[in-house]
Amino acid sequence: MALLKVLLFPDPRLRTVAEPITQFDDSLKRITNDMLETMYEGSGIGLAATQVNVHKRIIVLDISEDKDNPLILINPKLKKIVDSKKVSYSEGCLSVPGFYEELSRPSSVEIAAFNLEGEEMNIITDDLLSVVIQHEMDHLDGKMMVDFISNIKREMIRKKLNKAKGI
Repeated sequence: MALLKVLLFPDPRLRTVAEPITQFDDSLKRITNDMLETMYEGSGIGLAATQVNVHKRIIVLDISEDKDNPLILINPKLKKIVDSKKVSYSEGCLSVPGFYEELSRPSSVEIAAFNLEGEEMNIITDDLLSVVIQHEMDHLDGKMMVDFISNIKREMIRKKLNKAKGI
């Protein structure tokens, strides 16, 4: 396994729309293992392939306390909103380090995806799992949590991150 470089906002590659996976092979297992290692190392609970400059529809996440229950979703699609009641969470992002924003998302969604063996699965999520999956699916479509906040806040974050990178 290897740690991958996480792209940081405002890197334009984060706006790339990811392509579907068509090959369920050892290279897919390798990239998901590397993504999990990168996510755990960064103390994250979710990571989309787009964030590590792999523009494929892959999400890894683990919301367990002990970080021992990873979930890998290949080509995830929103099937339906199960409960449109919104839940608010202070969302962070490995691509926007050090910033958290209170965002509201549907509390329960049904997701269709594939596992590493190419077997289809349907998952009905709720609360934190629902939020994390929606957050990571946004990345696959070139969207980020900063897109859901005011222009002023987004520009402040951009300036602080650029300053930290020496830009």
